[in-house]
Amino acid sequence: MYETIQIDREGHLTWATLNRPDSLNAMNPRLIDEVNDFFQNLSEDRETRVVVLRGAGRAFCAGLDLKETPAAGGGSGESRGSISGGLRGQRRVSEIVMRMRRAPQPIIAAIHGAACGGGFAMALAADARIAGASARMNAAFIRLGLSACDVGVSYFLPRLIGASLASELLLTGDFIDAARAERVGLVSQVVPDDRLEEAARDLAQRMLRNSPLGLRLTKECLKLGLDAGSLEQVVAMEDRNQILAAQSPDFREGVAAFLQKREAKFHDD
Repeated sequence: MYETIQIDREGHLTWATLNRPDSLNAMNPRLIDEVNDFFQNLSEDRETRVVVLRGAGRAFCAGLDLKETPAAGGGSGESRGSISGGLRGQRRVSEIVMRMRRAPQPIIAAIHGAACGGGFAMALAADARIAGASARMNAAFIRLGLSACDVGVSYFLPRLIGASLASELLLTGDFIDAARAERVGLVSQVVPDDRLEEAARDLAQRMLRNSPLGLRLTKECLKLGLDAGSLEQVVAMEDRNQILAAQSPDFREGVAAFLQKREAKFHDD
């Protein structure tokens, strides 16, 4: 039971909606703690196979709520009076994106309106991103006198769009709009805002037609492959995953469905 995020379930699809619309879903200490809790608990959630993360109202997430939370080191109300307290608060915010990456389920970010600072970071940490036409994203804190390299942005952004464009966006703090984001591969598609939910649901359903184990192993291998030191390391993970998945009843069901020209009916074993 959360106060700042709304959880809705449609079978094996879970919608997580940041729900502080009056503040453009800005990240106050309560929201930070609740989003952390939600992503932490996904590892034990066998019913949820895909997550869509979105924002209520006019925006995805405007970043840290500076009215309630200091701009650095105050993620969960930690005191600004010491370096160690500030670091604990800062790390609490950063834990969100690390928990998103550790979650076994694919996460789709459905972005509309502003996605700034920590909101930008959550969008980048998702496994896939689709955008409404109104989406505008930026690394906000460099415009306030801090570094733009915040909450994992300097890790994710160059891997998604390359070092040159990432440097431009981080060093300027400029916004990237939906059209340019699609052009450079930051989002996979742009749709009118009133079709964003439909597009997110369609993408989620196309993931859900695959086996639960296949989804988990694929997310894990993609995540680890980004930082692998060699082709051999990636192939070793891929080989392991295929042998593991081949032992599952879902693999036998998938082969049978293919041969019988029907939809497979997968079950998490």
